[in-house]
Parts: sequence; C-alpha cells; structure tokens
Amino acid sequence: MSIEEKGSISIHTENIFPIIKKFLYSDNEIFLRELASNAVDAVQKIKRLAALGQYNGELGNPQVEIALDEEKKTITISDNGLGMTAEEIKKYINQVAFSGASEFVEKFKDAKDANEIIGKFGLGFYSAFMVADLVEIQTLSYQDGAEPARWVCDGSTTYEITAGSRTTRGTDIILHVNEESKEFLSKHKLEEILDKYGKFLPVPIKFGTKTEQLEDGVDEEGKAKFKSVEVDNIINTTNPIWTKAPADLSDQDYLDFYKQLYPFSEDPLFWIHLNVDYPFNLTGVLYFPKLKNDFEMQRNKIKLFSRQVFITDEVKDIVPEFLMLLHGVIDSPDIPLNVSRSFLQADSNVKKINSYITKKVADKLGELFNKDRKSYEEKWSDIGLFVKYGMVSEEKFYDKAKNFALLTNTKNENFTLEEYSEKVKGYQTDKNGQLVYIYTNDPAKQDSFIQSANKKGYDVLLMNSPIDNHFIQSLEQKLEKTALKRVDSSVASKLIEKDESTESVLTEEQSKTIQSVFEKAITKPGMHVEVVGLNPDELPVTVTMDEFMRRMKDMSAMGGGMSFYGSMPDSYKVAINGNHKLISRILKTENEEEQTTLAKQAVDLALLTQGMLTGAELTEFVSRSVELI
Repeated sequence: MSIEEKGSISIHTENIFPIIKKFLYSDNEIFLRELASNAVDAVQKIKRLAALGQYNGELGNPQVEIALDEEKKTITISDNGLGMTAEEIKKYINQVAFSGASEFVEKFKDAKDANEIIGKFGLGFYSAFMVADLVEIQTLSYQDGAEPARWVCDGSTTYEITAGSRTTRGTDIILHVNEESKEFLSKHKLEEILDKYGKFLPVPIKFGTKTEQLEDGVDEEGKAKFKSVEVDNIINTTNPIWTKAPADLSDQDYLDFYKQLYPFSEDPLFWIHLNVDYPFNLTGVLYFPKLKNDFEMQRNKIKLFSRQVFITDEVKDIVPEFLMLLHGVIDSPDIPLNVSRSFLQADSNVKKINSYITKKVADKLGELFNKDRKSYEEKWSDIGLFVKYGMVSEEKFYDKAKNFALLTNTKNENFTLEEYSEKVKGYQTDKNGQLVYIYTNDPAKQDSFIQSANKKGYDVLLMNSPIDNHFIQSLEQKLEKTALKRVDSSVASKLIEKDESTESVLTEEQSKTIQSVFEKAITKPGMHVEVVGLNPDELPVTVTMDEFMRRMKDMSAMGGGMSFYGSMPDSYKVAINGNHKLISRILKTENEEEQTTLAKQAVDLALLTQGMLTGAELTEFVSRSVELI
C-alpha cells in the first residue's frame, strides 16, 4: 500500500522554525546531541522489547551511524532501533503542542538557555532545523507488516509523508545543512561535538564521511572528484566506569578514566564512586585533585550526564559549592536531558542529590582518616581546603568533619579538634577559663612573634589557606569557650591573659619620660604608645594591631560588609618593654637627639618585623643602622 499525505504540523503559529533558529542559535551544536540521543533511545527500546519477548526478529548489531556527506551537504543520523510507522510519524513528529507563538516569543525573548526552550516544548527533533533548511526521515517500523515511510519538511509548517525506501528496521534522519550552518559540514567539527556530548553514549556510535574529495584533482568538466568512504569509526565508550560496580574495578581503571577525562592532569589524590537508586537514581565518580593556586581554573570540571549523554559542566546546584573543585562525572536519569537552570534550582531530587554527595564525601574522608591516618595527613594540604570550606558552609558536613578535620601547627604536627583542645588547655587557658588558640597566617613574616610565643610555652597553629579567615570565625562559633588570636596581635605575654604578670622596673615618672621620648620619635600615624613590664629577653618595642580590629579590616577588604571598619584609619599598639636594657640606656642618655635616634631605631625594628617599613622610611633606617655600627 502506498502512503501519500500532505498536511500542516499541529502548531498554532504560521512558522515556528525561524523562532527556533533565532532563540537557539547560540547553542546550535546541541542538534547533534538531541538527534543522537533519540537514535540511541530507539536502539535501546528495541533491545528492551527483544529482552521482554515482544520482538522476535533479528536484532543485529545495535548501533547508531552518523555520516557526513560534504558533496551533498548532508548529515545523516541512522539507527537500527524501533523505527516508525506513518501513523507514529504523525503522532510524534507532527503534533508539536504550542500554546501560541506570541506567548512563546514573549516568554523566551531574553532566554539564554536553549535547553529550557527545548525541554519545555518537546523540541528535541526540531532542533534539526537549527542547522538544516530541509529535513528528511526514512524509517521502517519493527512491527510485522509495517511499510517504510518517508517524511520531509522544508522548514515551513507544511510536511509531506510518502512511501519510504528503507528496507531494514530503523530510522534515518537526513539533514540538508543550510548555508549559515556550513561550519557543521566539517568532519573535525562533528567529531568535536560528538566527543563532547556522545563520548559515553550506551550504544556504539559510528562516525565517518560518506564522500571525500580525491587528491588527483578534477574530472573532465572541471568538477571535483569524490570517492565513497565507509562509516566505521566507533567514537564512544559504551560502558564507562561509572556504569560498573566498584568491586569490578581496579585503582588503575579509575586512574585511566581520569586521564581520559583530563589528559594533562596529575593523578588525583583519591576518588569516590557514587551509586544510589533510592530515593533517586545517581551514579558517578568524583575525584579529589591536587590543588593549584588558581582555583578558578579548576572549577567546572565535574561533568553532568543523563543516561550517559553529556548535559553540562556547570553543576553548581547539584554539587555543594565547597566541592566545586572536585573533578569527575555525575549521571542521573532523574535530571532531564534538556535541563534548565531554573529546573536545577527548584527540583527536589536535585536537592537530595546535593545532600547525598555531601554525606558520601564526608563518609569517604572519615573512612580514609580512620583507615590510614598517616596517608590522610600527607594529603591534608590538598584535602584541607575542601574540608574547611565544607565545615564553614554546610552544617551537616561540619557535624561529620569535626572528627577528621586537622589543625596543623608550625612544627608540622597534626591534631583533630578534640586532640588539639586537650593538647593546649593546660597552658593556653586564660584567667576567665577561655581556651586561646594562637595562629599565624604568614610564618616567615611573623617568625619573631612565633618564637616569642614558643618561649612562653605556647603552641602556634598554621592558618594560611585561602579559606582560613572564615574557618577561624567558624571555629570560634562552634567550639565552646574558645578564641583564636593571631600571634602578632599582641606581645606574647599579653596574648593569653593570666593572673600573673611581670612588673615593670620603671618608676611612674620614668615610664612617662620613656612614653614621651617614643611619642616624639614616631612619625607614623595611628601609633599608640604604652609602657609595659615584659620579660627582659623580649624585644624592646613591639608593634601590634588588636585582633578584633584587624579581623574587621580584613573582612572589609574581602567585601564582608564591614565598610565602617574598612574606612577607619589603621590603629596600632606600640608596646615599650620597660624591663629591656635598651630602655635603661635611653633613660641614662642625657643627649635628647641620641634618645630620639635610639627610640626610632627600636621602633623601626619593630615595624620591620611586621613588614611595615618601606620606601623612604626603610632607606632612612638602613642609613641610621650603618651610622650606629
């Protein structure tokens, strides 16, 4: 029986195709993803029917072929799947339900996400018209007695269905590529798109060119000569490691897959295999990379798939923010292929996936810590950023991570939060019963302060990662009766307030004299002089900024909403050690100029230890030092 029918596609607008091209143009390469995915679905469905005993014919080798014909300017996507009858073409191809072109144009006039449009209006197949001005379907259904059918449409709302020429089960989609899209008539371009979207499709994808120009020139009429080429190059891995059971994989399998994803990267530290089927479906492998200083370069390295079809590498709403520096793959059929940003932000499954990944990562880190602490500690410089960021940003993660988060001191010793509290509480508890953790964010610059703290028997923590400013605040909120002070926020004996104190050997009058000498010697603004009684071995002068004030200024500089503090002038304490022999020497010196010179020298040395002596002041200090020696 011959098939012949002409009609209009059931859409309530004169011509939807210019609208498709206009709104989807920036993402026009996804036409190949859509059509290849449809072909894969058709193949998987026939395999499923055969497995259920509902199809008894020969399956053959289930596959999809994509062929480029540069001479004819066509791209053909072929499968040996279900195929369609003429009635099914009418049902699945022609009836595109729109509520009206005017509403469509209004709603999506500012749309930037082609996936949002395709997903909402069932436009998967129609993405073909993003690159083609004529689309042809040749298909033969698997059903007994089915006749081949041909459908053709030139981009208007009229179509034609006639008898087809296909002799085997399956479907060919033939795109006659338009002039504006001739970039897709390039083998390299199509390989690039297939590598991006189809690298792990679950059905073998063959790709090649149907014709190639011969090297020996042209024929008698001056036209280029071509030769036929078979399509035989399989471009995908149908069973990537995330589809397999962890028990069936070796460490080398995971490392090889990582190299496949990121060919020029160092080996990862370790990985986590995700596999859950309730209350949502999710598989994948996440890798902890060795971190580089340029974190932005390492973001967006997690690839999101839906049934092995690549969707996006912007997984912000699926993966917790603190794990955005991880690498790897997540695959969930619960996330539609044509996913939009608004879907990700609103979908309850996405929120569950986010929570699951947080828990899975926490469990894995806890397992690594308990199983081989030494190895875990060796990786801490890389792992620490993830863990601290997670503790700051995710309450549930903090509750788990407090057992395997490490604090590292300047002696490169590592302690859990509980271990560190036990270590220092005997000597670093102040007179009010508050535990004081002392830290450095720049051990080289703050070395003199660290040494002074160590002489007092205090331990100094290393807090110099990009997240530590926030981590410090978080610890103070979470840990009971605990404060953190930077080692250079005060003189060592004042870092932790104790009942005992060292008395100054100076009389009240001598203290006033010394204060006056130093106030005259200091030219920098914001310096407040005080004479204190310290150990004679301490420096004669120490310049510090109060911990609270410095933190507020740091937060302001980082855009933390503390603009009031950011606009305030710097304020420093200049502590004069009344028990130092230099102070006695200044008091004994009757020459006022010599007093001023010695005081300036002592203050400049203190400024130098804080990195606050620069430019002309540093030059003057060097010249004065030469004169003094």
